Amino acid sequence: MSWTRTVLAALVVCVVLLTGTAGCDSGASRDRGDGGASPSPVGTVLDDTDDAGRHYREVDKDEAPEVAIEVQPDPDGAGGGWDVRLTVRDFRFSPAGAATRAVAGRGLAYLFVDGRLVARLRTLDHRLPSGLVPRGTHQVTARLYADDGTVWAVDGEPVESTADVTASEATEAPWSTPSTAALSVPGARSRTGGQGSPDRGGKAS
Repeated sequence: MSWTRTVLAALVVCVVLLTGTAGCDSGASRDRGDGGASPSPVGTVLDDTDDAGRHYREVDKDEAPEVAIEVQPDPDGAGGGWDVRLTVRDFRFSPAGAATRAVAGRGLAYLFVDGRLVARLRTLDHRLPSGLVPRGTHQVTARLYADDGTVWAVDGEPVESTADVTASEATEAPWSTPSTAALSVPGARSRTGGQGSPDRGGKAS
C-alpha cells in the first residue's frame, strides 16, 4: 500500500505544479494583450474623436509628426484631376498589413475633401479625380493616423493640413485661366497642435 500512497502523492504534486504554471501563463497573456506582445503605450488616448468616432492620440510637441499638403491641377490629365503632394516630418508610412497598434511616428494619412474621406494614403503622392472636386472652392485635408486608427494629436488638435482649391466648370481645363488654377502653400491652414508645418525639405518616407 505504501507504493500506492507514494504514486498518489506524486500525482497531486504534478497537478499543483501544472495548475500553478497555467495560472502564471494566463496572467502573462493578460499582461501582453490579445496579440501576445508586450504593449508599448504611445501618448494618451483622449475622449475627443474625429467625425468617424476615431479617438485622438495626444503626444508631446517634440514627439509629434507633422504634415503639409500641396494640391495642383494635373497638367497632363485630360479629365482635369488634381495632383496631391504631402510633405511629412518625423513620420513614416506603414506598409499594408502592418499590425494594428500605435507606434510612434508611424501610420498613414487620410485624405478628406470637404470633410469626406476619399482615400487612405501610404505614399506622399496621390491623384485626386476631378469628380471628387466639383465646381467651386473646396477644402482638401490630409490628417495623420496611427495604425490602430487613432488620430495623432497635439494640444487636443489633430495633426493635419488643409488646402483650399477652386475648380472651374467640368468642361474646362482647371488650369485654363489663373482664376481656376489652384496651388496650396505647404502647411496652409495647417493644424498640427501648434507646431509649424514641414518645408519641402522635411524628412519624408
